[in-house]
Amino acid sequence: MKVILKKDIRGLGTEGSLVNAADGYARNYLLPRGLAIEANAANVNVMKMRQDADDKKEEREHDAAKELAEKIKGITVTIKAKTGDSGKLFGSITSKDIADCLESEHKLKLDKKKINMEDPIKTTGKHEIDIRLYPGVAATLVVNIEHE
Repeated sequence: MKVILKKDIRGLGTEGSLVNAADGYARNYLLPRGLAIEANAANVNVMKMRQDADDKKEEREHDAAKELAEKIKGITVTIKAKTGDSGKLFGSITSKDIADCLESEHKLKLDKKKINMEDPIKTTGKHEIDIRLYPGVAATLVVNIEHE
């Protein structure tokens, strides 16, 4: 019996997939528990429409990420911070500070979790920061730390 899974089922398939299950297993376990629905013409059509909508949404998000990457590519963010005599900062510059500065200076809203920093910045000068906008879409932002 062909069924469309509503949840991931180990050994059978993932949510939204069309699978061929044993008749007894489908009638006595999957359907009564709401884990699957019967794969008739109407349900298969609904499943295909959902997949098309998901694909279009993913494509829009990917295009928006590429567009944002192009905007970020030529930007230099300048942050002023208090420093000691040796050029080391009192405190550090984190991804949140960079995201806030990017929004205030360039009106680009970016989630701090997308800014990929191994360690916070603790010295003055120019630093290149990787930004992961979407799987497969990344940009490099130049952050200039100046003495206040």
